[in-house]
Amino acid sequence: MKQKTIAVLTSGGDAPGMNAAVRAVVRTAIANDIRVLGVHRGYDGLIHGDMIPMHLRSVSDIIQNGGTALFTARSPAFMTEEGQKQAVDTCKKFDISGVVVIGGDGSFRGAKALCEKGIPCVAVPGTIDNDIACTEYTIGFDTAMNTAVEMVDRLRDTTESHNRCSVVEVMGRRCGDIALETGIAVGATCILVPEIAYDFERDILNRMEFTSKTGKHHFIVVVAEGVGHVSDIAKQIEAHTGIETRPTVLGHVQRGGSPTLRDRVVASQMGYHAVKLLHEGRSGRVVIMKDNKIADLDMAQALEMKRPFDDELYRIAMTISI
Repeated sequence: MKQKTIAVLTSGGDAPGMNAAVRAVVRTAIANDIRVLGVHRGYDGLIHGDMIPMHLRSVSDIIQNGGTALFTARSPAFMTEEGQKQAVDTCKKFDISGVVVIGGDGSFRGAKALCEKGIPCVAVPGTIDNDIACTEYTIGFDTAMNTAVEMVDRLRDTTESHNRCSVVEVMGRRCGDIALETGIAVGATCILVPEIAYDFERDILNRMEFTSKTGKHHFIVVVAEGVGHVSDIAKQIEAHTGIETRPTVLGHVQRGGSPTLRDRVVASQMGYHAVKLLHEGRSGRVVIMKDNKIADLDMAQALEMKRPFDDELYRIAMTISI
């Protein structure tokens, strides 16, 4: 019987833990006598046949590294019918019988398109925002939060020394999970997330005033990037309170760095599960975490799901972060 071949790629924004997932895919495949090709630069590499054979030592010493050893890119060409056809032709040329796609929602839609064109795919959620509706956890989220917490803790030292207010922007255009959990972890006075419309007076000024009356004279405001410009919020706060207020954008520092234990372990579990699905002949699946266990879900169903916001955790934050 001819040896089966699968490909693995990382797509969209990089996330700490992607390398751990790639490593798990490669080693699980080899353990099941499956040949593995590593695709460079996501779907763009799949279109152009930019891939290399992977073996056990190909993934040595990458589990601790941030970013992705396979590189990543956003591929406008793959969004076209012609680009998708080229990718399918590449898969046929290299006799690829399945693809593991590690990325976010956009990457999942690409995997779904390939499935519809006859190329079996399994998707693994890798994005720091934790914004994929079908899963409780995405690879990179824990590392990004720990990075944000470390940066805000450092910022607090100078904020406290000068009795300032620091308005800190963390990543999350549509999803406020990084802002919410980071805000709780650093004891932020105010936490602004895109899921909940905020009132400037009620949610910022009144909370700062209450905090001042209890004897605290420095403030941290954590803002998800989807809420608004932190420089504008900082100017408003200073204009209304007279307190020196500085904006800080953490930016892409949150994407980098060595993944935490949680991201390494979850990525390894998810990569292993993805290969097992393909080995069993199951395609069009998304690997997810549900009730803190690894499972899988139909890809079309997963893409239609709406992501819930943790209202209870937000209420806890508003109660204790003051």
